[in-house]
Amino acid sequence: MFPSIKKTRTPVSATDKMRERRRGFRPAALVSAAVGMALALTGCAQVDTTSPSSARKEAAQGAPASFGGVDCRTAKCIALTFDAGPSENSPRLLDILKEKKVHATFFLLGKRHIEKYPQLVKRMSDEGHEVASHTWDHKILTDISDDQVRDELRRPNDAIKRITGRKPTLMRPPQGRTDANIHEICKELGLAEVLWSVTAKDYATTDSALITKRVLDQADRDGIILLHDIYSGTVPAVPGIIDALKKQGYTFVTVPQLLAPGRAEPGKVYRP
Repeated sequence: MFPSIKKTRTPVSATDKMRERRRGFRPAALVSAAVGMALALTGCAQVDTTSPSSARKEAAQGAPASFGGVDCRTAKCIALTFDAGPSENSPRLLDILKEKKVHATFFLLGKRHIEKYPQLVKRMSDEGHEVASHTWDHKILTDISDDQVRDELRRPNDAIKRITGRKPTLMRPPQGRTDANIHEICKELGLAEVLWSVTAKDYATTDSALITKRVLDQADRDGIILLHDIYSGTVPAVPGIIDALKKQGYTFVTVPQLLAPGRAEPGKVYRP
């Protein structure tokens, strides 16, 4: 269940904005943001969401699943997603995913990430992963002006398109914080929002075994797993997570595959 999410715009003082600019998005700030994200996603949300199964049912009856032959109407599917990269850990993660023949969805940050590792963004796309947006500078979208929201969403989209030739259609709001106004802006920009159902709280531990256990304890059909490859304990946990879930009969898919033959619609929010 998700908490009540603000429906109104919260003014941000000039002092707060200046403080945010000075602070930037350092690792410590990311830990704090991730803690806030976990706290934000422990209760019931006042936001309409669409489940993967509902998205599939909304597609034309008899429509073929259009991604790689996987049909999540019959297969036991789960989506592996990574936020806040690319990072220096991403090459090892991509090697693991290639070895395990698993495709993931990457929600990438722009500042200090896409702009620092463009070759990794291209590799993600070239190797069949879904490349999506986690905003430019991880600003909380419900706390900034509409023009700032558009800037946070347009900049990573433009950068990803320059690198991969394809504009993202999915985004994940920082801390999962969104509201009706954000939905409208996303619709305007051709983006669907994607939340999650499994979190390992990998921002709070370097214990790869614990990260693995947390994921396995929460995994379910049509689940969306949230991990962060920027943290040192996460990538070493990935092989065990993949192997254990495969043994349980899961098929790993990207978020678009999870929704197929439905398609992510701009302005909608998807969550298991």
